[in-house]
Amino acid sequence: MIEQLLQDPRAVAAARAACVEHDVEEVLARVAWNVIAEPGDGVAGTLIAELGPVESLSVATDAGSALVPPGTSPRALQEACERWRPRASPQAVVDALSGASARGARLVLPGGPLWPDAVDDLGVHAPTMLWVRGDPALLSAEPRVAIVGARASSGYGDLLAAEFAGDLAATGCVVISGGAYGIDGAAHRAALAVGGATVALLAGGVDRSYPQGHQSLLREIARTGAVVSEVPCGTAPTKWRFLSRNRLIAALGHATVVIEAGWRSGSINTAGHAAALGRPLGAVPGPVTSATSAGCHRLLREYDARCVTTTTEIRELWESAITPSRAAVVDDPDQVRLRDALSTRTALPASELARRSGLSVQRVEALLGLLDLEGAVARSGSGWRRTAAVVG
Repeated sequence: MIEQLLQDPRAVAAARAACVEHDVEEVLARVAWNVIAEPGDGVAGTLIAELGPVESLSVATDAGSALVPPGTSPRALQEACERWRPRASPQAVVDALSGASARGARLVLPGGPLWPDAVDDLGVHAPTMLWVRGDPALLSAEPRVAIVGARASSGYGDLLAAEFAGDLAATGCVVISGGAYGIDGAAHRAALAVGGATVALLAGGVDRSYPQGHQSLLREIARTGAVVSEVPCGTAPTKWRFLSRNRLIAALGHATVVIEAGWRSGSINTAGHAAALGRPLGAVPGPVTSATSAGCHRLLREYDARCVTTTTEIRELWESAITPSRAAVVDDPDQVRLRDALSTRTALPASELARRSGLSVQRVEALLGLLDLEGAVARSGSGWRRTAAVVG
């Protein structure tokens, strides 16, 4: 496939125009990956990490290839290739690049000067590239806070979202959200109203305003902030793409704050990703009789979220996330992730700690044994909690 693309003058010209910071071959290969694989595809991420975008694309699209890179099982690779190969169309790559050009979207690739390193914490589930309308530098600006919540929000939630987002944006914080109705929209509008920076992460292409009622809002965000997606222009938003998109919102924020959320809200999914990444998580309490606050109360009880009621408390989430002294003491990054996943109040089983930290259950159990010897954790029933004496 890559050979066909390199022989197509339209593809080469479009790739060169869309991303001047990278070699044309890499641009074409990453766009091709973006076309054939769904967001967060771990097999694709493993292949690219092991072989690079160009060689891995040849493995993915060559039906005669017998190469199985380290870290990938033959069966998983075979199943993945069966998903990818029906989408392996050079014309689809050209169309994706043409769509980006028509809408003024920039391509942002890993290793480039505008790539947000924060998403690399997603490991093999990190995006292969990003499509951006607006200013891609905002994805790495500091500080950044994700503000999310219910689509069917209440007046209480809209008021707090606007108050928090406006105050934070006015003082230089980049407000990140998902561009949806309800809390997302209130946060974006408040940031724009004070002349601040805001970023909208979409589940579909950056050329498809979704929801339709936010066309003008997303257009204004693209003009002064950034509208971002990890799927090509023309791609429709779907339920699974919304769930995949949520991991990017969580990864990009130095902290995630949930204003309102139902018990099974998509915001709970975003919060779960934030917890798994070790990002500070805040939740705003509401009336115990309100269904739109039930998810926030669940986060406070089950996810060890911090109760936040002011912008000062929100800033404290990322300002005290990891102190220099703690970072110096803990050299093993897996230990850092596990410590962040542990709660001082609630004992959590190894399986839940594995989900929150993104580590395997076996790795979590091994690290818990070491931390137990240090007195850093204590067993309580069938779970583990962090001892109060440990810094952080």
